[in-house]
Amino acid sequence: MKSVSPKLFAFDLDGTLTQHKTPLSKENRAVLQKLSKKAQLCMVGAGMCRRIFDQMGHFPINIIGNYGMQTAVYNSTVKDIEITANMKVPVERDSVEHRVTELRKRYGYTEFKGDNVEYHSSGCITFPLLGTKADQKDKLVFDPDRKKRRAFLSEVKKLFPEYTVFVGGSSSFDMAPKPYNKYYALSRYCAERGILHSEVVFVGDDYGEGGNDESVYLSDFGFLKIDNYLDFPEIMKKYTEE
Repeated sequence: MKSVSPKLFAFDLDGTLTQHKTPLSKENRAVLQKLSKKAQLCMVGAGMCRRIFDQMGHFPINIIGNYGMQTAVYNSTVKDIEITANMKVPVERDSVEHRVTELRKRYGYTEFKGDNVEYHSSGCITFPLLGTKADQKDKLVFDPDRKKRRAFLSEVKKLFPEYTVFVGGSSSFDMAPKPYNKYYALSRYCAERGILHSEVVFVGDDYGEGGNDESVYLSDFGFLKIDNYLDFPEIMKKYTEE
């Protein structure tokens, strides 16, 4: 018996469809175009909707940004996205600075370039171990296997119980105000459209401990793991060739 085709394909961006902060390739764009003829598509990202849309070369797709704090729908008439929700949560900066400084002292990250913490307009925050002005080359070699950060991920979570904590980028912890994470965001998106979790396939690369796709990976949504964005056409072949 032929399996039931998904009603919705949902995607992470960096590492899944593109290299980190690089444009969508023509090969992966062509795959998305094929999939769009078979089901609905949406992006589920950690960044803002406009950045995701621009990075994708204005591919026509609905976008969930900032772990669900921002959403956008594609308007085919104007060939652009329209922001439909843009949540902003206040941050107690003095408290955040105190807790981050405590962690730096505890784990030996007291020397850094730039600011102690990066604050985003949404209310998300980034704890950059090397500082906000660290050299890119230093960040890339700092913790490629994430072992350094995962060693005290549980401590960061304990100190920031009001946030969902992710092992983000190459040298930082990213934090989103609870209940926002990709599972929460995708669940809400599906509920608004009458789509069951069993009718969804999510494609993501950051599914390990502390990854921002982990909440979806451990859930009842269908999940396709990808470890190299160049493999995207092959991984999706069973859907594009049906």
